[in-house]
Amino acid sequence: MTVTPIDLLTSSIHLHQGGEINARKRTGDADQDGWQLTAFHAKTGADVHADHWEVHPEAEEIVSCLIGKMRLYLRLERPGQEEEIRLTAGTAAIVPRGRWHRIELDIPSTIMAVTLPRGSRLEKRAETLEPRPHP
Repeated sequence: MTVTPIDLLTSSIHLHQGGEINARKRTGDADQDGWQLTAFHAKTGADVHADHWEVHPEAEEIVSCLIGKMRLYLRLERPGQEEEIRLTAGTAAIVPRGRWHRIELDIPSTIMAVTLPRGSRLEKRAETLEPRPHP
């Protein structure tokens, strides 16, 4: 078997039960089976769909900041309230299964996430606030 480099910024890495791992061109298909590792460089809020909440009902998700600085928000049960987690280069947070979350960038960042994408959904934020400035 020939081992070749994988471009993490354009590929999805799928981790299957039984130990098989394969890489393929990234698609928006959230119904794929198996764990998925995705890495990408985000320059603007549009790159992280900052105007939407996201949820993964099948599994937890680890969201890591490889380069840069960003904020991960978890939606609380009371409307309009959020928990903010600041992530800087080399840090990560685990989003609980079924928890609505979103990202806002402080500076352009390289992000890596791992989750089971099956059943994932996006929901437009009720308020369309501009990203909040942070030091």
